[in-house]
Amino acid sequence: MKRVRFRLKTEWQVRQGTVEGEVVRTDSGEWAIGDVVLLPPCTPTKIVCVGRNYAAHAAELGNEVPTNPLLFLKPPSAVVGPDEAIVLPQSTTVHYEGELAVVIGRRCRNVRAEEANEAILGYTCLNDVSDRDAQKWEKSWVRAKAFDTSAPMGPVLVTPDEVEEPFHVVTRVNGEVRQDGRTDALIFPIPVLIETISAIMTLEAGDVIATGTPAGVGPLVAGDIVEVEIDGIGVLRNPVRGPTE
Repeated sequence: MKRVRFRLKTEWQVRQGTVEGEVVRTDSGEWAIGDVVLLPPCTPTKIVCVGRNYAAHAAELGNEVPTNPLLFLKPPSAVVGPDEAIVLPQSTTVHYEGELAVVIGRRCRNVRAEEANEAILGYTCLNDVSDRDAQKWEKSWVRAKAFDTSAPMGPVLVTPDEVEEPFHVVTRVNGEVRQDGRTDALIFPIPVLIETISAIMTLEAGDVIATGTPAGVGPLVAGDIVEVEIDGIGVLRNPVRGPTE
């Protein structure tokens, strides 16, 4: 199924339901999708991101391919939903990074790779928006990766029974394709990522693993519209605003 968190355009109450075609349904009613505001499809306690998980992306930034998953975190405050604005930090170079996001379905620790699928609630789109200026000088990447609005997610959470790997990840800026990759090119596949991450930290229901971005990253500027599309999931679309707008 395709799960959503949403509110009606006429109120602020957050609801949870499913999408079937152009209709959003809950146990208490249904609405046309045009009458609702889609929110981030989950509320993670943390977003665990994987850097340089496509060899071509590592090469385009002049980096070596990692021998172990390169991990970093984004906080919940970085999350925004579909059609919400990405607000650029005070930086000369901010990049989009379209990614497949894995949403964890239960509290877990020390999950073996062969059992990793049992821990997955579903999948969604994520944009790992990155401040390249800060990334050059701060080794921990906190300023580069954790600023507010740096983790757009959505539009829906698709359960594993609805989709099959490999996932096709496409990023467009103002309608122009900038990234086009498939998750069968991941250096560290999803089960390995879940095993590695759950060995060092407890994963909570709703937590997100961002699996890495394909080659083709590039700059965003105020006024852009950036879209991350994954077959079977949909299109995550966000406008870009300047820091003082």
